[in-house]
Amino acid sequence: MGTVHARSLEPLPTSGPDFGGEEAELVVVQHIHFEGLGRTKDDIIMYEIGEVFKAKNLIDVMRKSHEARDNALPNGLDVTFDVTELRRLTGSYNTMVGNNEGSMVLGLKLPNILGRAEKVTFQFSYGTKETSYGLSVFKPQPGHFERNVSLNVYKITGQFPWSSLRETDRGISTEVNHAMVIDSRNSSILPKRGALLKINQELAGYTGGDVSFLKEDFELQLNKRLLWDSVLSASLWGGMLVPIGDKPSSIADRFYLGGPTSVRGFSMYSIGPQSEGDYLGGEAYWAGGLHLYTPLPFRPGQGGFGDLFRMHFFLNAGNLCNLNYGEGPKAHLQKLAECIRWSYGAGIVLRLGNIARLELNYCVPMGVQKYVMEFSLEQE
Repeated sequence: MGTVHARSLEPLPTSGPDFGGEEAELVVVQHIHFEGLGRTKDDIIMYEIGEVFKAKNLIDVMRKSHEARDNALPNGLDVTFDVTELRRLTGSYNTMVGNNEGSMVLGLKLPNILGRAEKVTFQFSYGTKETSYGLSVFKPQPGHFERNVSLNVYKITGQFPWSSLRETDRGISTEVNHAMVIDSRNSSILPKRGALLKINQELAGYTGGDVSFLKEDFELQLNKRLLWDSVLSASLWGGMLVPIGDKPSSIADRFYLGGPTSVRGFSMYSIGPQSEGDYLGGEAYWAGGLHLYTPLPFRPGQGGFGDLFRMHFFLNAGNLCNLNYGEGPKAHLQKLAECIRWSYGAGIVLRLGNIARLELNYCVPMGVQKYVMEFSLEQE
């Protein structure tokens, strides 16, 4: 009887003779053992290893359990998984710079708290403009970890303009959110190939609260590798908020546009309707970008530190407005096409591992008479 040990995701052979048997010869997985399990429940494990029992040959077993021993034989097999569980309590401390604000973030996590991949997270953030703390509970569907239910409770205090305070005063919002993400990119920081699609739906008011609305937004990104290690990236965002009932939308629920993460060259959230110099957001928006990333001229530091830097050429555009829903789709599109803000420029991007990227860009915003040197830190 052979024994299969599942330890790591290493390249698998493409044929059976490397392990003493032909791929077509049938085998039977008789036993599966786990070493290192403590608080994880058996039922959640069974969802993940069910495919191993269906394997019909040695190569199939290896594909489903990651690694086989050299002396495995194509008859009866025992499969052993060596497992290392996460600690019951983990903590983190970090500083963040983004959206023209610096902050200190403290976090505590309780992974796998009930033994079925649940996670409880507490996070406290103290920043130069606002302070927040929150508690989140995450529960995946057994066997389908891409499907999950999460509950978030949080409080934010900060500095807000008087126009915002006059509009919102106090209120309670209860919402149901759904998000779908399809991501085939090779990296979320500086991808060289692949695509990203995000679709979010948000429904508020049916479970209580002071506001009722339906909110939809999406993000699409395509990346294509070109000659000389250059990458062309195209992005498109859009969204719409529809109030339900007689009450208008709240400033806290609207979309905002402008800044290094959307339309470069404009101040943070500085596109769209305003009151007394304060920007109030909008109920519909669109934004797009075309980016070209190239290696540094003459490739200094190639194969080492220099590979973390890329030249960045970009063209951004977008618009944001409020809609009169009695006018119809044609009037809405015409309003979104009026007074489009756009910008172009160039700069340098520094990749900070697989966590964030640092940008220094020279931007030329169109629609306003000024030139901007922009510095930003984007985190994924």
